[in-house]
Amino acid sequence: MLFALFFVLPLGISAALHRFRGVGADWWTADRSSAGLLPPAAQHRDAVVRIFAAPTVRWRGIFAVHCWIVLKPEGASAYTRYDYTAWGDPIRVNGFAPDGRWFGRVPETVFAADGPAASALIPRMQAAIAGYAWRNQGDYRAWPGPNSNTFVAAVMDAVAEIPITLPPTAIGKDYPYDGRWLRLTPSGTGLRLTLGGYAGLTLGWVEGIEVNILGAVAGVDIRRPALKLPGLGRFGLRGPDGASNPLSPPLYPAPPGDGR
Repeated sequence: MLFALFFVLPLGISAALHRFRGVGADWWTADRSSAGLLPPAAQHRDAVVRIFAAPTVRWRGIFAVHCWIVLKPEGASAYTRYDYTAWGDPIRVNGFAPDGRWFGRVPETVFAADGPAASALIPRMQAAIAGYAWRNQGDYRAWPGPNSNTFVAAVMDAVAEIPITLPPTAIGKDYPYDGRWLRLTPSGTGLRLTLGGYAGLTLGWVEGIEVNILGAVAGVDIRRPALKLPGLGRFGLRGPDGASNPLSPPLYPAPPGDGR
């Protein structure tokens, strides 16, 4: 009964919502333009770190989101976007607009840092990206990983100052990218047990309580009370701008045109 309530029912609702929205059928021509979540880089001197998430393409959006990283060192005139994808080079650099819609879907801001806080994070995030082990052709696996969410989780794991966890719909975030089945959570505030990404249990102050069954995650956020459901995501307290990260700054208005 618990499995039906917390796993089967949420995924059924997510499937119904996906069909109702009718999103992602024509993925080739879907909108991938800027969603206006970032200021024009050339006019914004401060360093910027963003982690975005948006539902994946076509029917896979019922189950999962795709996460990516955007960095801009202080004074840089452009953003650099990092995705881990199944096509082209596994670590795809600037393949899309930094805050672009993911095949028609507006991304959610999972984490945001600006100014000195971002400057302190960027070198270690860049080092983690450069040293990511699963960076060769053929390494990518949509399920249970390593996929785009595994990549972002590994970079976050290298930077303890990022005080958030990826959404429960980020399937692949629990894949053991370093081969360890038992380890500290990315935030360092708890423990994660994972059986190859197919099943697992997470207990942490930042991550809360999460149960992973075949990549689908259900759980409870204790720090910021919320319910986590597969397919549907997180329901509860959020940041002041609606982002998952309670420390994130207000979202910027959409610039005219692409703004890059």
